[in-house]
Amino acid sequence: MPEYVNWLRHASPYINAHRDCTFVVMLPGDGVEHPNFGNIVHDLVLLHSLGVRLVLVHGSRPQIEARLAARGLTPHYHHGLRITDAATLECVIDAVGQLRIAIEARLSMDMASSPMQGSRLRVASGNLVTARPIGVLEGVDYHHTGEVRRVDRKGINRLLDERSIVLLSPLGYSPTGETFNLACEDVATRAAIDLGADKLLLFGADPGLLDENGKLVRELRPQQVPAHLQRLGATIRPSCWMPPPRRAAAGSDAAISSATPRTAPC
Repeated sequence: MPEYVNWLRHASPYINAHRDCTFVVMLPGDGVEHPNFGNIVHDLVLLHSLGVRLVLVHGSRPQIEARLAARGLTPHYHHGLRITDAATLECVIDAVGQLRIAIEARLSMDMASSPMQGSRLRVASGNLVTARPIGVLEGVDYHHTGEVRRVDRKGINRLLDERSIVLLSPLGYSPTGETFNLACEDVATRAAIDLGADKLLLFGADPGLLDENGKLVRELRPQQVPAHLQRLGATIRPSCWMPPPRRAAAGSDAAISSATPRTAPC
């Protein structure tokens, strides 16, 4: 009992400090299929139970690749960004839709063994991201690949106020009804900026952001961003072409108190 009391005394200030804070969490598509996904979900539910306002953004790249392979289609990229023609868009919509359902189901299933047992955990999603086409860059037509135009800040905050976990998929919609394939890193970064999130957490299998000594940077604050960006390169490409650690740095500089690239077995 004394050890438990001591732990609680040390943890209480952190719990109070993060209550009602907004966390945007990005989880790539391969992370959803990893055995560690259950632990991540459990931790997210724990944060939710402690009063953290959660926005979860998921990726879908491996799921899309699997559907393209099943249809005998070859994926095409330019500067690391998928070129989404009409046939590819069908695979994207199918993969994202099924993945969203799987995530919602997993969040519901884990309630029985979580701090939220006996409570009703709601996951909300919808047309909360407006997008526009990337168009033609360097002579390459990206077709249905887009970039985030804006997120529905008021709508998301309303859902968070109602104690829902907001789930954002890497799809965006135009005012004319078009659907665009988006980079999940861009969705997460833009959501964090527009919501004024307190933390942006990026899960991934990559080493993450490394300092000049090759040591993992576990937390990034706005005042640390300029030095990292300068070290990463003087010429910064558009955000949709940035690797995730660099996007995290760009996002934290805009409006986020801290960004945390998480090195997880995803």
